[in-house]
Order: sequence, then C-alpha cells, then structure tokens
Amino acid sequence: MDVIELLPRLHLLRFPVGQAYLWRDGDELTLIDAGPAGSGAPVAEAVTALGRRPRDVRRIVLTHFHEDHAGGAGEFAALSGAEVLVHRLDAPVVRGEVPGPCPVFEDWERPLHEQALKLLPRGDFARPQEVTEVSGGDVLDVGGGAHVVHVPGHTHGSIALHLPEHGVLFTGDTVAASPVDGTVMPGVFNLDGAQVLAACRRLAELDADMACFGHGDPVRGRAARALRNATRR
Repeated sequence: MDVIELLPRLHLLRFPVGQAYLWRDGDELTLIDAGPAGSGAPVAEAVTALGRRPRDVRRIVLTHFHEDHAGGAGEFAALSGAEVLVHRLDAPVVRGEVPGPCPVFEDWERPLHEQALKLLPRGDFARPQEVTEVSGGDVLDVGGGAHVVHVPGHTHGSIALHLPEHGVLFTGDTVAASPVDGTVMPGVFNLDGAQVLAACRRLAELDADMACFGHGDPVRGRAARALRNATRR
C-alpha cells in the first residue's frame, strides 16, 4: 500500500484496487473509505507510520458498499474503535443483510471488471459490528463541516463528501481519473450511467479546488473545471 501526502492534513492510501483517504483535524483522524478486505492492518500501520495511533481514527466514512472501498471497514473498525458511517441505502449491504445489486455493465467494462476482481481477496469480509446511517444534506464534524452529498448512480447509496472550508471534495467512484493519462471522467461499473453523469454535473457545481477519487490520481487544483469538462466528453 502506498501512502501519499496531498496536503499536510490529507494523505492518500493506495491499494492494488482502489484507494482511501486519511484526513486530520488536530488529534482526530477520519478515514474516507477503507480499502478491500485485509486492509485493516496495513491502514493501522500507515496511521502509526504517520505518528498517530489507530484509535485516533474516530470515524470511517464509506462512499459506497463495493468491497474495494468497504471490505476493510470492519477489520479496521475492530482495531481502532472507529465509527463506520454509510448512506442509509447502502447500509444494509455493508451490514451483510442483503446482497448488493450488480452493476449494469457496458460491453467494454466487462474485461476491466474481470481484471479488477483478480486483484481482490476472495470470499466474504469482516462486517462492521455497528453502522451509522447518513443521508444527503448531513454535515459531519470533519474539516470544519463535511457536507454529505447523495450521488446515486454508481450505487443507490453512493455519497460524496465536500469540505467547503478547505475546497476538498471526495467523490468516491462517481468520478475517476484514467490511469493512463489522468483524464477525469465519470466512474464505471454503475447501476445507472445517466444518474452518474447528472451527479458529476452536480459535484462540479460545488466549485472544489481539489477532487479526490476512488480510482486515479486526485486533481490538486481547479478541480471543478476538470469535473465540468468530464461531463462534456
């Protein structure tokens, strides 16, 4: 797992598939997404290497239920005691009460999805013992007020997290950046591509300076313009 500083209070944690983000408010940390199953211990080691303790992570905010983002949540929550937050529509899947709906694949997406699955651990993963449900419009005590933005389309309960005080936006998989040339684009493997495109337009209106994606390098300046361009391709 790679650990990359984006800002003095923000680090990217990059896994073989997907990535998470660690945000610091004084002595308190927030983890946005948690990586795939088996990521709990590596995340704890990364936190320790940054001079903090796993129990300093007070919350894990999941952008959606997919296993490359939620698979490590139960394990790290058990290690740290962190609260796990997820949108109410994805919460039953994270708790293991119901199976998650499968994406509606475009033909060109199928081989990409098969390649990604090969890099993920097999079998079920540890579920969080408790999950706190959130909704669009909620404001979390993170970064001076983190606004939960409900952006259905990738999953029914996908969310973005906007920190207007810092100009930072965590998009989850609603938006991605190409691993080839960094081109910003709507995310793939969606339930509803039209909803995702509408969500991208909505996120562009937030006028964020930095956009942090579930896959691909973040945009570190004038992110809103990059998001607007992504909806025109």
